Amino acid sequence: MGENSEAALEGTKPKKRLLLNAFDMNGIGHISPGQWRNPIDQSKNKNRLDYWINLAKLLDRGKFNALFLADNFGSHDTYTGSHAPAIRAGTQWPMYDPFVIISAMAAVTKSVAFGVTSCTTFEPPFLLAKRFSTLDHVTNGRIAWNIVTSWSDNAARAVGLERLPEHDKRYDMADEYLNLMYKLWEGSWADDAVVQDVANATYTIPEKVRKIEHKGEFFKCVSAHLVDPSPQRTPVLFQAGMSPAGASFGAKHAECIFIGGRSPEFVGKKIAETRKLIASHGWDLSEVKFFVQFTPIIGRTDEEAQTKLADFYKYAIPEGGLALFCGISGIDVSRFPFDEEFPLDVKHPLYEGLSPRHVEALITKPQGYERWTPRDLGNFQAIGGSGPYVAGSPQTIADEIERWIHGADIDGLNIGHVVVPGAWEDVVDLLVPELDRRGWLKDYPAPGGTARENLYDTPGSAKLRPTHPGAKFKFERYGETWE
Repeated sequence: MGENSEAALEGTKPKKRLLLNAFDMNGIGHISPGQWRNPIDQSKNKNRLDYWINLAKLLDRGKFNALFLADNFGSHDTYTGSHAPAIRAGTQWPMYDPFVIISAMAAVTKSVAFGVTSCTTFEPPFLLAKRFSTLDHVTNGRIAWNIVTSWSDNAARAVGLERLPEHDKRYDMADEYLNLMYKLWEGSWADDAVVQDVANATYTIPEKVRKIEHKGEFFKCVSAHLVDPSPQRTPVLFQAGMSPAGASFGAKHAECIFIGGRSPEFVGKKIAETRKLIASHGWDLSEVKFFVQFTPIIGRTDEEAQTKLADFYKYAIPEGGLALFCGISGIDVSRFPFDEEFPLDVKHPLYEGLSPRHVEALITKPQGYERWTPRDLGNFQAIGGSGPYVAGSPQTIADEIERWIHGADIDGLNIGHVVVPGAWEDVVDLLVPELDRRGWLKDYPAPGGTARENLYDTPGSAKLRPTHPGAKFKFERYGETWE
C-alpha cells in the first residue's frame, strides 16, 4: 500500500488513539522459539533485573501503553507425548515469575503500565487480591490483570489437580472469583478509613473496614482485605477467551479484550459479536478496548526487513514451534511425516480422532506458503507464534496496522517480538514516529497517570467505571446491591 491507499483509508473513519502494548513473557521462547541462539537476542537475560529495567525505560519513552506479560503454567508436553522437545528447544522454558519484576520497572518509569497474567483456577482469591493491591500501591496505580482460567491439564497436575475443571465450569468459577475480588478490593475498606491520627492513636478507623464473608459454590473467604485502598482499587482487567463461555465472561468483566486471528475480517467479526454481548451487560461500548497480537519485523526499507526476516528463520527451531502449537491446540502433530504435506482429504486415517476444527487448523496454510508440512508449521509458529507478522519498512507496517484498525475496528496492538529487546527498539525508533506522523498516537500517555486513566485518557478517573459490574460492590453500597 502507498500514499494513495493511505489517503483513501484516512477518510473512512475519524482517528482513534492507538494503544500499544509490548507482548513479552518472563521466560525463554515466548512466541519465537529458537531465537535464544541469535547473537542479537537477549532473552537469556530475562532472569536478571537489568533486562526488565532497560525494557521498561524503552517502552516508557516510546509511547507504549503497557508491558503485557503472558505466563504459562506447566510445560508443553503434547508434541510426541513428552515435554522433551519444548525443554530442548527452549519453548516457554525455563519460565520465571512475572510478578517479581514489576516493582523494579515501576521505580524507573512514570507512565507505562504493567499487565500481569494470573489464573483463577489455581490460586485462592484472597492471596491474589493482596498481591495486586500491593503492586497497585507501589506502581502508583499502573497495574493490570490478564485474567486466565488455564487450558492445560499439565498445568493442573503441576498444582495438584487430577485435571482441569470442565471448560465452561472454569468460567463459572472465574465469575465467582471476580465477585469475591471486587468485594475485597472495592467493598472491604471505605475511602476514608485510613486517618493516621497520632493524637488518638488511630491509624485506621475500625468501623470503616468491613470483614468480607463470602461463601459461594467454589470459594470461601472470611476476612477483611489486608491492604488499604490502592490508587485504582481494582486493576485494569484484561481477558482473552474466544469460546462462547470465554467471550461471555470477557464481555461482563473485561475492560480490555485480547482477540487472536490471522486476518482483520476474522477478528472484526469476533469483535462485533463480543460488542453485542457487552451491550447486553449495560456497558458503554467505548469502555471496552480490543487488542490483537501483531508482530512487526521492521527495516528502514522493505528489502532490509525481508533480509532481517530471512536471518531470523536461520535460528528458528521447528521442533520448538511444533511444541508450542501442539501444547496450545492439544493436537499431537508427531503422527504426521515431518516433511510430507498434510493430507487435504479430511477423512484421511491420520486425522482419526481429531475434531473438524483441529483438522482445519492443520490443513489451512497461511498466505505465501506453497507447501504445508509439519516442518513448515513448526517454522511458521517459531516466528511470532500463531499471530500475524509483517516484514517491511515503517510505512509498510503502518499501512498494515491501518488495515487492521479500519478492517477489524481494533483499539490497540499487543506487539509481539522475534528478538528481544530489538523488536521494541525498532518499534520505538522507526515505527512510532511514522504512527505519530499519521496522528494515531497523539499526546499519550500522560506521565504519572494510572493505568486506567491512561487507557481511557481520563485524568482523575482511576477507579472502575460506574457501569462496570465491580462497581456495585463499593463499600458504601453494601446491602444495596451486593449478592
